[in-house]
Amino acid sequence: MSSTSKASQRINALLDDNSFVEIGAMVTARATDFNLKQADTPSDGVITGYGVIGGNLVYVYSQDASVLNGTVGEMHARKIANLYDLAMKTGAPVIGLLDSAGLRLQEASDALDAFGTIYRKMSDASGVIPQISAVFGNCGGGLAVMAAMSDFTFMEEKNAKLFVNSPNALAGNTIEKCDTSSAAFQSREAGNVDFVGEEANVLEGIRKLVSILPANNEENLAFDECTDDLNRLTPELISFRKDTAAALAVLADNHDFVEVGAGFAMDMVTGFIRLDGVTVGAVANRSEKLDEEGNVTEKFEEALSPEGCEKAADFVAFCDAFDIPVLTLTNVAGYKACACSEKKIARAAARLTYAFTNATVPKVNVIIGKAFGSAYIAMNAKATGADITIAWPDAQIGSMDAKLAAGIMYEGMGADVIKEKAAEYAALQTSAAGAARRGYVDQIVDVADTRKYVIGAFEMLFTKCEERPVKKHGTI
Repeated sequence: MSSTSKASQRINALLDDNSFVEIGAMVTARATDFNLKQADTPSDGVITGYGVIGGNLVYVYSQDASVLNGTVGEMHARKIANLYDLAMKTGAPVIGLLDSAGLRLQEASDALDAFGTIYRKMSDASGVIPQISAVFGNCGGGLAVMAAMSDFTFMEEKNAKLFVNSPNALAGNTIEKCDTSSAAFQSREAGNVDFVGEEANVLEGIRKLVSILPANNEENLAFDECTDDLNRLTPELISFRKDTAAALAVLADNHDFVEVGAGFAMDMVTGFIRLDGVTVGAVANRSEKLDEEGNVTEKFEEALSPEGCEKAADFVAFCDAFDIPVLTLTNVAGYKACACSEKKIARAAARLTYAFTNATVPKVNVIIGKAFGSAYIAMNAKATGADITIAWPDAQIGSMDAKLAAGIMYEGMGADVIKEKAAEYAALQTSAAGAARRGYVDQIVDVADTRKYVIGAFEMLFTKCEERPVKKHGTI
């Protein structure tokens, strides 16, 4: 492996020191058409091999843009496919470092078939081993599909380009008008990228993600020794009821929260924490975003959006596939109400409901604020499969806000009557105590005790085993 190419430098920076072992270093292109015979194609434009991250085995391929612009041809694809075969046999993640001009035109149908081979390997590996992609240069056309087929996608923030059609190929658009291939667009608008940063930060982010994920879907060893106090009190959570990314950091061992898809659908938070050393997937509604000084920088509705539902549904499906327990922090009053949302919200909410209901991993729901209507049911309610439901004392759980309900039931009967009935409705139908009396809430806990009760619930559920009706797969 050339130590001077960017492709090799990225591998060395990603893996533990001196741990990389290259496979297929002598492979070159077989095609000779269009002057390829005269071209030097070392490793056919992709370095493949294995190494360790934090002592954990991983397989890595890194495209070399200095060799035929990193284009994907027959042998290039065969090397990646071989890597997938080894990863499936040994049960270890595959990490792709992407920097390529796409399909190798000189190899035409051979190159096209090569893309299909990679797609098939990625499809077979989905839900079996984690797949991570990182885009450092060009990643266009069919290569963008490879990035999207990964479980998690990283992107260098300045020079990387991710696109199916280039910005200038879009009707009425130019790259100066809207750079649809940029990291900003792909992470915030499209939701195709989970993490954005400088190259060094991207590589460090991959290392951190690998350290918290299981190696495969059968042997979940994604745990570490807990050095945090299991009974640590968390009274500060009350300040982060609306910014649940911060709340999850408070709950986590040593305040360490790895957020996934942070720039997209920010009304829904997804990511990983450790509780008593065990990896837990977290999903939470968010209505505010705070900066490091605690100032509100953005506000969102206390409502489910189509984008937020899709983001959470994909995340829950990943957690279920890899036997990762799921924690939800619920604070939702309904669905986002606008014409654009209405086109997609029913389908998106159905997907989210199905993802939670279909998941057989341990599921704990903490109601930290509002839990109204079918939007609450979609957020891992007891009725749809939450194993343990915890509520803060002032949580509101019911069909809708008490004032709205009273206004509908006692319309035209005067403000005083409506006010009186609203208070009665709140006590009987929307309080945490009322829900607990009906068995819809298992525990009402003080805010400060949230961490220890959540840890206790997951420890109790550690040996959970639950079957689903026999079927090939669901269709929702």
